[in-house]
Amino acid sequence: MARMTLKSLNRPAVVVNATGCLEVASTIYPYTAWSVPWVHGLFENAPAIASGIETYLKSRNGGKADADIVVFGGDGGTFDIGLQALSGALERKHDFVYICYDNEAYMNTGIQRSSATPEGAWTTTTPVGSVSAGKTGPKKDLIAFGLAHHIYYAATASVAYWSDFITKVQKAAQVEGPALVHVISPCPLGWRFKTDQTIQLARLAVQTRYFPLYEVEKGRYKLTVNPLPHPVDDFLKMQGRFSHLFQPENAEHLATLKAQIEEHWTALQELCQGKHPTW
Repeated sequence: MARMTLKSLNRPAVVVNATGCLEVASTIYPYTAWSVPWVHGLFENAPAIASGIETYLKSRNGGKADADIVVFGGDGGTFDIGLQALSGALERKHDFVYICYDNEAYMNTGIQRSSATPEGAWTTTTPVGSVSAGKTGPKKDLIAFGLAHHIYYAATASVAYWSDFITKVQKAAQVEGPALVHVISPCPLGWRFKTDQTIQLARLAVQTRYFPLYEVEKGRYKLTVNPLPHPVDDFLKMQGRFSHLFQPENAEHLATLKAQIEEHWTALQELCQGKHPTW
């Protein structure tokens, strides 16, 4: 994902990386995998750091930044801990691209639930047993949150659809002001699947409509991948975090998750047609 992002840019890049899996994996002290200027921020302040960098670059270059500023944050550092800083940066219209790589829990710190964790998923803080069937409540809508700040570009992406991903990063980088790209990023450890199935799962997330791919340009919604629907069970059954939902006693919880997926897809279709969603 990070490599595809940097390949998409036409100008020099400055990267701000919130604490998380990407930061840990790519910068094991004293080494780094980054060949561009790179700053490690905390969970809560990466957008604020990017805001400062953008302000400095503009001050030395006649009011326009002479580099693409990219922020990477996981779902924990985006949906939860860093949400306040992200909101402030979006509201102030700082010119950067924010990319959330979403593995739907705090994978870096022990697989705790985040507000990106879907209904029914097992995590270490939403254990499965006689009194619990996993996390309750739907996943937070990050794109809707971003659009509430009247940003000009927001999109979802998947690491399995590289051309769609690159196109969206390029569009995001060309926007004057902030842009938001929300990427589904399967985690073998937290989702409980074999590592060599990562791209297959990232593709199934789209094909089953669990994670639709779309973009919003100046308020206009557009579906960028419209797959022939696969049964959502094909996606869920590959992951140990959902295995309990297929037990008879948890049928109601599985039905709730499937209903949420269908409602989100229906609402998105209406938005792409210029209608107000019914949910």
